[in-house]
Order: sequence, then C-alpha cells, then structure tokens
Amino acid sequence: MNSTTSAGTYTSAGTYIRRIMADSRNSRSSEGLGSASPAPAVTRAAAVLDALAASATGRLTLSDLARELGIPKSSTSNLLLALEEARLISRQGAEFTLGRKLVELGAAYLSRLDEVQEFYRYCEQAPTLSGETVRIAMLDGTNVIYLARYEGHPAVRLTSNIGDKMPVSLCAVGKALIARLHDHDIDDMFSDDAELPVLTPKSIRTGAELKAQLRTIREQGYAFEDEESTTGVVCLAVAVPTRGAHGPSLGLSVTALKATYTQEQGSQMVKELRELARSLGSPMG
Repeated sequence: MNSTTSAGTYTSAGTYIRRIMADSRNSRSSEGLGSASPAPAVTRAAAVLDALAASATGRLTLSDLARELGIPKSSTSNLLLALEEARLISRQGAEFTLGRKLVELGAAYLSRLDEVQEFYRYCEQAPTLSGETVRIAMLDGTNVIYLARYEGHPAVRLTSNIGDKMPVSLCAVGKALIARLHDHDIDDMFSDDAELPVLTPKSIRTGAELKAQLRTIREQGYAFEDEESTTGVVCLAVAVPTRGAHGPSLGLSVTALKATYTQEQGSQMVKELRELARSLGSPMG
C-alpha cells in the first residue's frame, strides 16, 4: 500500500502516517519544545512518547530524542529516566521504546467507553457484521483514531491496529464523520485546492473532490469508499449520533472485497451499521 502528497509519487502508507504524528513537532523555539508551556516537562514527556510512536523502528537513542526535543542531552536523560521509572518507556541497550504501562492505560481508557463494549456485543450477534471486519473510530481533527476492531471470519484481514490514525479523506469512516460538520468548519479544514494524501490511484486528491463526496454522503446517509485506501477493498461507514453535548464523535465502518461485493450485501451492512449507531448514540441503550 502506497501514499503520496502529490500526484504520481508514492511512498509507503506507514511513512505518511508517521508524518502525521510528526506534524506537531515541526514548530519549535530556539529554547526547545515546551519552553512556552505552563508545564514544560509534561509537554516534553508527551513529545518523547509521540516521537517513539512515530519512529519507523519504534526505537530512538538519547541523541535522537534530544534532537527531537531541541534540548540538551543532560535534560533529555533526566526526562527519560523519569519516564522509565514510570514504565511509560523502556530502555533496550542504547535505545528507548514505548513502555507496557501505555498498554495498560489505553486498555483502561477503552474499558470505560461504554460504546466500545456495546460495539463488540452487537457485532457478535449481527447476522452480517458478525462475519466481517468492523471498526469503531473517533474523529481527531483531520484524522480518525481507531478505538476497536471486531473480526468475524472476514475475507479482508486489515493491518491497522487499535490506536492507529488515518486521514479523514482516505477512509469512509472519516468522511462519514466530517460530513456532519458545518460547511464553514469543513472549509477551514480543507480549502478547495488543498492537496490530500493519496494511498491508491482511486484516492481523492483535492479539497474540492472531498467536498463533492461529502454532499453525496449527506444525501444517502452513509459513506462508501471505493478502493481509496486499499486496492481491491471497499468500505462502508456511518456516523454515530453524538451522546451528550461533550460526547466523542464516533463512526463505524465495515470492509469487503470489491471482487465479491454486491449491492445487496452493502445494503444489509449499512442497515446493521445504522442499527448499531442508533444503539451507541442512545444514552438509554
């Protein structure tokens, strides 16, 4: 699977996703990251975790991290020691990796999301979705974050993991989520001539193309992705009604092989996704 930010030149999808995670580190003062923060140590600790998550190998040295933070090695060393003692990172020789404590924290967060628990319960008994790959995602700016994945016995095995990010323009669930935003908010996010990331020859490439798709999504009430993120794979998605004024913006998606996909299959998938969305969006269950 490949990606690009301009037509015709492809790089790996993983490389593009890592660029997303690195965006927040592009602007730094000469005093280093976190110098303007009310709690610089916390800001820098978060940046260490982001850098390790974005690393191609998942490992960085002290020198790498000091360069990422823009602060002296001695200060970086003290920060890494504190993170290591908290089990948020782990030292392996001269390199550092994310620590297992983060898995525990992530699991604790997800276990307290009622929507995720209901998501699994519904998928297990749904006539069609129980045999497919279904995911629930949360809107995060111009990306979505995948919170959970259910796999029945699908023909499509996805490599994306819980916690992975994907640009909204590349996935059905992302487009289903931003389709319910106000037009002026979408214009702020994507100008008509904005160049969008590309994973396949069928990926949409400009903000204008994205907005045209959003109009269709609003009319039909669901998003359909036709080989835009993975060649040979289609995806359908719906947004979950927001639970309360401050509830998370969630969406549901299901994938299928294009070679065997039928309109009848798609209609049943959308029907069950909508039923699940209504269940997740209702405070009364």
